[in-house]
Amino acid sequence: MKNLIALLIRYIPRKYLQLFSGVGLKVLGIFYRGDIVECPMCNHTYSKFLPYGRINPRPNALCPRCLSLERHRLIWLYLQEKTNFFTTKLDVLHIAPEPCFMKRFEKQHGEKYITADIESPLAKVKMDIHEIPFPENHFDVVLCNHVLEHVQDDIKAMNEINRVLKPGGWAIMQVPFFSPVPEVTYEDTSITDPREREKAFGQDDHVRMFGKDYAKRIERAGMKAEENEFAKTQADRYGISKNEIIYLGRKEFNT
Repeated sequence: MKNLIALLIRYIPRKYLQLFSGVGLKVLGIFYRGDIVECPMCNHTYSKFLPYGRINPRPNALCPRCLSLERHRLIWLYLQEKTNFFTTKLDVLHIAPEPCFMKRFEKQHGEKYITADIESPLAKVKMDIHEIPFPENHFDVVLCNHVLEHVQDDIKAMNEINRVLKPGGWAIMQVPFFSPVPEVTYEDTSITDPREREKAFGQDDHVRMFGKDYAKRIERAGMKAEENEFAKTQADRYGISKNEIIYLGRKEFNT
């Protein structure tokens, strides 16, 4: 099973996976019936979650019902327990929106919830993150998860996120980290071959490997960086990695 999922992720473009994978995985979920793990987003329980990953699939990762991964369930719980995201209608920009979030977030925020992507057929707005087509001080929240490892200039992209945030607004900006995590983010624009990129950056469509200086890169973009260890307080039942740090950038009021 894990090898099949790895092949699908590796060779089928993301936009097609987003459109067509849901039904098949729901059927597959029948064989994972149980009450050992629980997805807090769709409230379904299973004997375990599906494996997920391109090269070495992670066990107990993917919810077959709503397609949430560990990081999605972590973000969901964080938004519920530590923010006003589900109690107030906010202006939200969701970059490269994950299907497991979209309907749930739109139900909460209505037309104030904007999805944007450079290629996804699911997004409302076609957008290059380097040139976000919204005025400054426009959004309360920006969600940008596992995007910045793909873009040409992550600092410019985060500058744009900072620009469109309202003073006091915040962004969640998760990125992948590969062990051993380097001290300094590594990027080399001369590496263009997909196989070489996979060796250098962990995945063939990545253009950098983030290091322990990621919070400093957020601050270079003008935001106040926060490294939140909320994951450590979460139950194993949700299939969440307790080592994952939630990275936030806040726009300060004097900008």
